[in-house]
Amino acid sequence: MNTGHNRYKSQGAKIALSLALACLLLGNAHAHRGAAEEVDNCNTRVGFERVHLTAYTPTLSGNREYCNIIPGVGPTKLVFDYEGKSLRHVSVEFEITKEPDGRRVFYREPQKVKTGTANLSVDFSRYGAGNYLAHISIVDKDKRLDTHIPFSVGLESVPGKNYTPLLITIASLSLLAYGLFRAALKHTPEQNPEA
Repeated sequence: MNTGHNRYKSQGAKIALSLALACLLLGNAHAHRGAAEEVDNCNTRVGFERVHLTAYTPTLSGNREYCNIIPGVGPTKLVFDYEGKSLRHVSVEFEITKEPDGRRVFYREPQKVKTGTANLSVDFSRYGAGNYLAHISIVDKDKRLDTHIPFSVGLESVPGKNYTPLLITIASLSLLAYGLFRAALKHTPEQNPEA
């Protein structure tokens, strides 16, 4: 008689456990800077090296870091980090253009960045919200190697943390606990106090 009830209880536990594990795995899949070959919209290859862009809007959001979506329009620090050492020995040019017309809003002449970190300051309030393109160019005599990192300023908000997997996990575990509690109540013999 109990085999059918135990079978349903066992299936419910398996479903809840599967949902909880799936939600935990999904919750960890949204990291910004992962493996070397993982897609990262703020990381580009310049020659044989990678360059990573980080943006800060100190007057608008303190020291919060942004990448390809900068939500506020104002003074912005753009930091380009070389992930290797060979770019430190060649001249690199930086240019920021507003798209789609390609109007230049910032330019820094080719120079060597021995520290491996180029810090640029752009006041986007002078140019307005829009789509922009960071041009990073290796310049050697008459040769030029140009790569780009697209980003937007003031067009969209930065996606926040996704709490959906956590809520699904909590709901699944709550349903499991409720089901186990109900099953335990059915199998507990009733006690009638004798008067």
